[in-house]
Amino acid sequence: MKTTKAQKRTARHHRIRARVEGSTQKPRLIVFRSLRFTYAQLIDDVSGKILVAAHDMKVTKGTKVERAKAVGTELSEKATKAGIKTCVFDRNGYKYHGRIAAVADGAREGGLKF
Repeated sequence: MKTTKAQKRTARHHRIRARVEGSTQKPRLIVFRSLRFTYAQLIDDVSGKILVAAHDMKVTKGTKVERAKAVGTELSEKATKAGIKTCVFDRNGYKYHGRIAAVADGAREGGLKF
């Protein structure tokens, strides 16, 4: 039985999650990318709550990578309003390039520290 791309990504995600955990002081920044949109959230794993979230569903102009960078900057702006300055980056099993790296770069430019 062959493993699919989604199963391989899920396995990578489980390996990452074994080491990465977010808290109230240092939440976990998780990125999800679908075929059309990019989503990012800051999660407190101790209480199991989403602290801040951003997406690019309403943005229509620009490439996917440009929109993903905008998601990172929007998330960092919301995080600074909520009093969050640092976080732990969780790439969710995706390779660190393209939209995933753009979200991280946008968040760094917006003031979040990893």
